[in-house]
Amino acid sequence: MLENDWWKQEALDIPRLITEIPGAKSLEMHARTTKYMKGLSSQVKLFPVCFDKGFGITLTDVDGNRYLDFSSGIYVTSLGHCHPKISEAISHWAKRLMNIHDFTTPVKEKLLEKLASILPGKLNAVQLYSDGTTAVEAAIRAARAISGKHEFISAYRDFHGKTMASVSCAQMYRGETHSYGPTRAPGFYVVPRPDPYRPVWTKASGTIDTDAYIKFYENFIKEGTVGNVAAFVMEPVQGWGGSIFPPDDFFPKLRKLCDKYNILLYDDEVLAGMGRTGEWLTLSHWDVTPDIVTFGKSFGNGFPVTAMVVKEENGEALEKISASSSYGGNPMACAAALASIEVIEEEGLLQNVRKVGDFFMRQMQRMKAEHPIIGDVKGKGFLLGIELVKDKATKEPFDEAGKLVYQKAFRKGLAWIPAGHILRMSPPLIMDEKYAGIGLDMIESSIAEVEKEFGY
Repeated sequence: MLENDWWKQEALDIPRLITEIPGAKSLEMHARTTKYMKGLSSQVKLFPVCFDKGFGITLTDVDGNRYLDFSSGIYVTSLGHCHPKISEAISHWAKRLMNIHDFTTPVKEKLLEKLASILPGKLNAVQLYSDGTTAVEAAIRAARAISGKHEFISAYRDFHGKTMASVSCAQMYRGETHSYGPTRAPGFYVVPRPDPYRPVWTKASGTIDTDAYIKFYENFIKEGTVGNVAAFVMEPVQGWGGSIFPPDDFFPKLRKLCDKYNILLYDDEVLAGMGRTGEWLTLSHWDVTPDIVTFGKSFGNGFPVTAMVVKEENGEALEKISASSSYGGNPMACAAALASIEVIEEEGLLQNVRKVGDFFMRQMQRMKAEHPIIGDVKGKGFLLGIELVKDKATKEPFDEAGKLVYQKAFRKGLAWIPAGHILRMSPPLIMDEKYAGIGLDMIESSIAEVEKEFGY
């Protein structure tokens, strides 16, 4: 078997459903768990299945049902569940040396050299962490140390984490969710971000006007801040917001604006980076190099490891912010991240993502043309979304349909992600066109059933 075919034997019969789902064991375990566990995600609340095993693109629940994975643990296990090389690398260090704070280890040395080799523009001053929001908090402190300034501008519906500064860079009002207030941290501002399907500013032709956004930002810097903006904090593509990609000219123009006002461009790639869109950095699609970047989720293929990276000339600033952490850069984490990068290179996964990503988009465009509730499809590589609307002319979001399609497709054997009226997909990067087609077929048949139920 070829190295990159390691997962295919296990996937031969997916989806395979042998009980009603969620099954009896899943429901029983979920009930016992939620006696203690509170604050679960919307996907678990909508579909309380209990998983027992994962391998490649396959998930198996405690009732023996086998699912096709279109989630990757929400953008995390991007190289497939339990990739043999990555599991072995973690196991080696779990039996040899688990933690030695931030002392140098052989595997850390190799990881740092490898990470620097794949990043553009002398992005090579690194600190390692164990979760995304911690890396974001560190990046915000680093931006202040580098710039000597203290304000930050981010975008509507971006998501950067759940701690004080990171959540202040994001949407804080979440309806029933009250923990994000009572106010944004001082010096943090949010501005509209280009969404080609729902533009705030348009040209006479009706197409999105990226220049108008940049002009507004420039005005906002002068009128809405005190003139001490350290950084623009941006996701290259909005993940939690619904797989929303900006127009191709947006980030090059934002880079020029940042340079004009001596503002750092901080690229939060925790969700989108490490190959999910077919590039190591999603920002590289637009030939833009940030000043600061954060990685997470896919970085260790499920093992908790994240990174904050700044340009070489700004590396000394990290000495000023007490950058290290208890768990960041432990040998198991470094082994997971190093092996993950090597797998992407050895198995040609950037090329696979581009090829199969094109297949996804062709099929989704066809679905959009054939289904009245699909208002828009969006994506690049394996970061994808389908936006459901009540009417294509009004573009009114169709949240009820989104929940139903999510549940129906899950019952067909598709493990994936809800996002209100936007259906999100983040399959493992190892997936080929055969299984991409199987997953899309389950989604399309679920959409057709929902359309029928709502009288379309």
